[in-house]
Amino acid sequence: MARIVVVGSINMDLVTTVGRRPAPGETVSGEDFALVPGGKGSNQAIAARRAGAEVDFIGAVGDDVFAGELRRVLADAGVGVTRLRQVKGPSGIAAIVVDGAGENTIIVVGGANSRMTALAAADLALIAEADVLLCQLEIPVPAVLAAMRHARDHETTVVLNPSPVQDLPAEVWAAADIAVVNEGESASIGAALDAVPHVITTLGAAGATYRGPDGISLSHPGIRVEVVDTTGAGDTFTGTLAAHWHAGPATALAWACAAGALATTKLGASASIPNLHEIERALADAERDLR
Repeated sequence: MARIVVVGSINMDLVTTVGRRPAPGETVSGEDFALVPGGKGSNQAIAARRAGAEVDFIGAVGDDVFAGELRRVLADAGVGVTRLRQVKGPSGIAAIVVDGAGENTIIVVGGANSRMTALAAADLALIAEADVLLCQLEIPVPAVLAAMRHARDHETTVVLNPSPVQDLPAEVWAAADIAVVNEGESASIGAALDAVPHVITTLGAAGATYRGPDGISLSHPGIRVEVVDTTGAGDTFTGTLAAHWHAGPATALAWACAAGALATTKLGASASIPNLHEIERALADAERDLR
């Protein structure tokens, strides 16, 4: 069982479903509404835990009505929350609109996540003891970089999901062992990814590719599913990949593609993340279909 520390964001997702997303200035009638705990960091932590890893989460919630529920969802998933701090002000939120094709539009308000500007000694101790550090960019970059530096100093493998894409110092790329990006992010980041030894690019329904040191490359097809909501599918892919990286890129890619596909079959981010047995079953079904 891999031991993973996630340093990242946790939000309450306000999810509205519509037949089609509105054009600028247009009002449309929604079909349904749900409050679903999310945030890239939280989603990836839950995905890694459900995929079989031991996981601790480092992040922040506010002192609002969402804080207790956000903490509970992580704890109920079996994610360690001793380093989930509470700060004054609102928790992070994401306003999400999902259309009839399962595609989404997302507006994120950082809230407490924006106050994660530094790490405490206890945070650093967790990172030093972990097999894998998993980071994203929904908290301030100084905290991400501090976590990555400490991981490197203690031989903890660093997985970076550089999303949302932004300008980053070269030191961030140099400290990453593995980067997980989608096609659009890969195009935006460009040559900076060359500094990362292992790069995984997700391709939506088509699966994912891997580029390793010395030109080594792999690809894995997607699993055919009926898409309901793509929210959180990339996070599920990333958390699952981190949980199975110890088994090698090919195995990790297969697990991540299966989990990411399954995550599109239900509404909401954390609610759609599959568990270990569901992923194993999907992998077995896919293997049988190839015979």
